Amino acid sequence: MKKILVTGGAGFIGSHLCDRLLESGNEVTCLDNLYTGSITNIKHLVGKPGFRLLKRDVTKTGHIECDEIYNLACPASPVHYQNDPVKTIWTSVGGAVRTLEIARKNNARILQASTSEVYGDPDVHPQTESYRGNVSTTGPRSCYDEGKRCAETLFMNYHTHEGVKIRIIRIFNTYGPRMRDDDGRVVSNFIVQALKGEDLTIFGDGSQTRSFQYVTDLIDAMVKVMQTDDSFTGPVNIGNPAEFTIAELARKIIKITGSASGIVYRPLPHDDPRQRQPDISLARSVLGWKPVTELGEGLELTIDFFKKQYKL
Repeated sequence: MKKILVTGGAGFIGSHLCDRLLESGNEVTCLDNLYTGSITNIKHLVGKPGFRLLKRDVTKTGHIECDEIYNLACPASPVHYQNDPVKTIWTSVGGAVRTLEIARKNNARILQASTSEVYGDPDVHPQTESYRGNVSTTGPRSCYDEGKRCAETLFMNYHTHEGVKIRIIRIFNTYGPRMRDDDGRVVSNFIVQALKGEDLTIFGDGSQTRSFQYVTDLIDAMVKVMQTDDSFTGPVNIGNPAEFTIAELARKIIKITGSASGIVYRPLPHDDPRQRQPDISLARSVLGWKPVTELGEGLELTIDFFKKQYKL
């Protein structure tokens, strides 16, 4: 049994990770200031043996005894991370320093949940880990993109100079139950609009692409990464390489929901990536991992969640 700290553990992805780690017989400390996380996501865990909730900001937390750390603390959707960009940067950078110090003092393994956004609006397709990205330092998304890029740098420096046992994963678009209905992500936006009978809003002409990963596939990969030999630091792409246009996603959700919704088009936001597809060759070879949930199957499960959770 291990003592595991999950920062951002009350969030969409973090809560699923807490589930998996508890099911495996570990003691789990969920640290979350509930800025974008929700008690609803973990209410079934509160009071269970081995689970502890700490309502704290990751940048201000003190020392915590642990064997492993999963650092997920940071707003991850544009509507939330652009709401307070300075807080977003500091959560990524200050939170990285704080959790790395906890890892150093505990001689603990630590995983950084980085993002495909470090590639920006990519000139290379699909994106490999060796690609350095095409990222604006001044655009509206830069608070998140550059915060995550700096966090990767901090992790590598702590590994090189302090001997901290790190892992860095770059998460591509992930969806599933426990997404918020107001987070501004394309999957949740489309599902909510379709279930309400509203027209689905596409920004741009709908030809831009994304690769959508179901949340349990991501959790499988995260656990596998943590179990690798300490010589493997990453970064490693974790995503589903099946690529879809935004227009294809909209039509698929309308079909699954049986909605009479139409589609309307709005101008593309500044710095919105044109293409996003992971090369997961490294994850396949090192982790023996690949996603197993097809988009249609995952969407059905997610739509069912939204129907029940939000009474849609």
